[in-house]
Amino acid sequence: MKTFPASQLIINADGSAFHLHLKPEFLADKVILVGDQDRVNMVASFFDEGSIECDVQSREFHTITGKFQGKRISCISTGIGTDNCDIVMNEIDALANIDFATRTEKAEKRVLDIVRIGTCGGMQEDIPLGTFLVSQKSIGFDGVLAFYHDRDKIADVGFEKALVDFIGYPKKAAVPYVVAANPELVDRIAKDDMMRGCTIAANGFYGPQGRVLRVDLAVPDINEKITAFRYEGQRITNYEMEGSCIAGLALHMGHRAMTVCCVIAQRKIEAANTDYKPRIKELVRTVLERI
Repeated sequence: MKTFPASQLIINADGSAFHLHLKPEFLADKVILVGDQDRVNMVASFFDEGSIECDVQSREFHTITGKFQGKRISCISTGIGTDNCDIVMNEIDALANIDFATRTEKAEKRVLDIVRIGTCGGMQEDIPLGTFLVSQKSIGFDGVLAFYHDRDKIADVGFEKALVDFIGYPKKAAVPYVVAANPELVDRIAKDDMMRGCTIAANGFYGPQGRVLRVDLAVPDINEKITAFRYEGQRITNYEMEGSCIAGLALHMGHRAMTVCCVIAQRKIEAANTDYKPRIKELVRTVLERI
């Protein structure tokens, strides 16, 4: 079994994970990830009365563990971006599968069900505002997965190459990676009333998502090309900013993970809905019921 020195796995004096400040006993097997730290309170507002075990915040990382209809669930905020998700995924896996007392890998592994709930921008005209959209595949523009061994073994390399060639992807940018969500978890959450698609997890909100303010883009028509792209009957449906790292690291670590977002912007017709919170509440309750 592997052992982990203090420089690799930093444990706080109180026995909690370095960034999350969460102790192993407070991590549930069912995990909901949200970007906004305030959304953790909203998710927890659905928990059974008197069931909350912990409420911990450190920087943008806010965790509440409790029960919904008797199911034990941890809700954790990641903040924005795949760099933060790299922190969260590694630390929750450590909490689940490393003995913090001995700094050794546990012989018996816990498998977590991880669902990211977020917001996104739709890329196709037939995806209306308010749609609940499940990412069957996530496309990472961030490069995080390339820092881990055997990245190609869990990626759809054919999809990646076709996308890079089609859109004229910037040569000095990190090569996109394409990873699949856990199919059983997708079916459980999406059922037959949510749309499914392929989602770009962009490594920025402006240029990497084709927005132009004062600095021009390297590929000016990137969104038109992304919208037109097809690979083996699949199309790119939406933009968000975290799902690829979550899906990719979950595959490496042996967990089940997926992302579901509410469409709050329609990039194709340049429309947006800033009053989306009631719809997000509906999505949260649906995921809590199905996870």
